[in-house]
Amino acid sequence: MADGPESRFAFTKLVVADLARMAAFYEDVYRLTEVGRYGGEVAGHPIDEIILGRAGASSGLILFTFLDRDTPTTGELLLGFTTDDIEALFERGVAAGGSVWADIKDPDLPGVALVGFLADPEGHVAEVVQSAGAGQG
Repeated sequence: MADGPESRFAFTKLVVADLARMAAFYEDVYRLTEVGRYGGEVAGHPIDEIILGRAGASSGLILFTFLDRDTPTTGELLLGFTTDDIEALFERGVAAGGSVWADIKDPDLPGVALVGFLADPEGHVAEVVQSAGAGQG
């Protein structure tokens, strides 16, 4: 096993065109409930998200929409990983042929210290989250 930061698969983001309609679908069909919302910017594009899950679950489905562009027909799924050292993980990803899709930043969200987006060599995107307190001695 290689040295460096550990990572854990944490969530899935589905890029959708109609955020409200899709949230209603996943709530009705899968009995998921809204546990949060987030609006921000990713790679220079404004976005909105609805986080769906179940009480007590540590992972969930996040519905994600771009506010200023059409829904892509590829890249409509974002993988989610957590790590204790996001900068080291990004360095390892770039060294392995990946690329930074959106720089690491502080999203000003409770419990989240840093977030960034890393693309694999084929362009598949993962959102990487470092929790508050992680990697801080």
